[in-house]
Amino acid sequence: MSKKNSRRDFIGKLIIGAGTLGALPLMAGSKSDSDDDEKKHAVKNIKALGFQWETADPFLFCVHHEDKYPQGNEEMGPDASLEGRNIGQDFLIKDGWRMYHGSTIPGFPGHPHRGFETVTVVREGLIDHADSMGASGRYGNGDVQWMTAGKGVQHSEMFPCIHMDKPNHLELFQIWLNLPKKSKMVEPHFKMLWSDSIPIITSEDGKAVIEVLAGNLGEHKAPTAPPDSWAADEDHHVAIYNIQLEKESNYTLPATEAGVNRTIYFYKGDTLKINDEELPYYHSAEVDPTQELILENGTEDAKILVLQGKPIEEPVVQHGPFVMNTRAEIHQAFEDYQNTRFGGWPWPRYDQVHDRSLGRFAKHADGKEEIKES
Repeated sequence: MSKKNSRRDFIGKLIIGAGTLGALPLMAGSKSDSDDDEKKHAVKNIKALGFQWETADPFLFCVHHEDKYPQGNEEMGPDASLEGRNIGQDFLIKDGWRMYHGSTIPGFPGHPHRGFETVTVVREGLIDHADSMGASGRYGNGDVQWMTAGKGVQHSEMFPCIHMDKPNHLELFQIWLNLPKKSKMVEPHFKMLWSDSIPIITSEDGKAVIEVLAGNLGEHKAPTAPPDSWAADEDHHVAIYNIQLEKESNYTLPATEAGVNRTIYFYKGDTLKINDEELPYYHSAEVDPTQELILENGTEDAKILVLQGKPIEEPVVQHGPFVMNTRAEIHQAFEDYQNTRFGGWPWPRYDQVHDRSLGRFAKHADGKEEIKES
């Protein structure tokens, strides 16, 4: 098979795979409140979480990746056999990790996006970024990358197994945030929110730690979103919080504005109560934004992700990596990608990774460079 045909086959698999993920049925276990008790009315809906988490407008979905990669080999792939894996479409956990669309190095080789934003929150491990604008970077261990795809960009997200003497564990969230119609065809842009710029709030007793990854929480304000983001306008109340609770502790999340969609994702721990209503482990809860939420943790340390924002309230048509307002715009996105490749691919390989010796850095399309300590 020629390289050109192989590349087309990969993009086809990626688009089909993304389309399939986008069409996943809701997990069983949802329940709606039916009583008038004000305290319980704070929790409106509870759902079990799958690989792809359901979200509310203005978000499109969230994926929680957690892979226990072993030590790396000379090529920065896992120093382990890949036998028995569906290389190119390896999404089932085997031995604690997945290759995803990677064939040598885990991750997502160059692929296109249009019409929305990706917010990649790396809890542990490192990601190598490269894109069709010529930008690149390596980030992780608490960093956040915020990329506005706008009118079209290709990018790769690879998970290099840099360490050859110890495991390369990786945990991250990738959150898709929609763009309104007026912003779907803006110029692509990415911004780094380095870990040392992210506000961290610690409760008086020291048992609750809250990272303000986007938006505001009281007097604490996260770094600004990219200029064309729905989150760039504070009146939209877009926020992303990561809350860590020690066992048998609690934290009260302040109320926000009426009309804002707010969802709680309980992704680590055993039991959690929201205003006395139990939220099972690995479940989400849509909540009343106008009520403060008393989060009471159980007997294990807990981690909670919070997504909130004013809805865009426009039609959403998604097909694979493109999110627009109409089917005609989706067809146009495919045609534009076939004709322009959204600027092409300036890198020697679609699974581009950077030198093993490099630390965290970002090189932007305009030539600006940011260098961080490893």
